Amino acid sequence: MLYLRTLPLPGLRPGFVSICGAVGIVGCAASVEQRGNLPAADKVAEIHAGSTTKDDVVKILGTPSSVSVFNDNSWYYISRRTAQMAFFDPNVVDQQVYVVNFDDQGVVKAVDHKVLEDGREITPIARATPAPGRELSFLEQLIGNLGKFNGGTGGGKGSEGGGTGGTGPTGRPPG
Repeated sequence: MLYLRTLPLPGLRPGFVSICGAVGIVGCAASVEQRGNLPAADKVAEIHAGSTTKDDVVKILGTPSSVSVFNDNSWYYISRRTAQMAFFDPNVVDQQVYVVNFDDQGVVKAVDHKVLEDGREITPIARATPAPGRELSFLEQLIGNLGKFNGGTGGGKGSEGGGTGGTGPTGRPPG
């Protein structure tokens, strides 16, 4: 019988345990991410309703994070900060939105500031828009396609002329 003898390593166990503990603690530390464009409060104070134009707003705040879908008279500057522990889903810590509304001439009408508490939770509805016609099963599609595809491309039995021999490929009688 073969016996393996292990060498005693007196300093390895406490060092190994402390390294594993440190890795475990660092792995569970929260990571915080900042996303978006949050303008400084003094920059937002430079925007005045009735006198500041769209070009001025771009010079002061930069380009917006988003523009209204239906018209370009509402600009959104969105900032969100999230924290995530290890592999869990991230939690929203802070969210701020500056909404700059313009009139039809491109002059600022109002500036609104929204925070996380102003947001509302929505539940999307999972449904599809119906298409016209009816749904065909795989077998119906397969049977319906039989005979639609022919190998020949010229005149003859499978051509558009019907194979009667009365006309050529151009639709006129041959010759």
